[in-house]
Amino acid sequence: MESIANQRKSLKAILDEKKDHRRVLLLYGRDGSSGSPGQHYLIDQQEALTEMRDGLAERDLDVIVLIASEVSEPDRQFLMHDFKLVPHEDFVGWLIGKDGGIKQTFKKPVSPNDLFKTIDGMPMRKQEMKH
Repeated sequence: MESIANQRKSLKAILDEKKDHRRVLLLYGRDGSSGSPGQHYLIDQQEALTEMRDGLAERDLDVIVLIASEVSEPDRQFLMHDFKLVPHEDFVGWLIGKDGGIKQTFKKPVSPNDLFKTIDGMPMRKQEMKH
């Protein structure tokens, strides 16, 4: 799991680097100080995925975690424009394909098995499984 809070690159630059090579599960949540369930959702999602590292690796899936209070203003604007983020949302997950397109949006944690089924149903993944 990656956090971009301490990186100098923009979120857009990070996602651009992964395009054509990696799938991304981008997780966004509010921190616990807001009294929202967002932080719990983030923790639950990360814990569920941590147990499935082999499945993540097999599907070329990187997980990027964004804490609302640590997201830079340019990254927030990028999320609002390109990902249709509503700033007051407690938790959002976006599954991004290798083509850079948003394949699915989640408002609550998703089970790794459901996530893997979605990925395994993608045309590019089907091609990968044949090889």
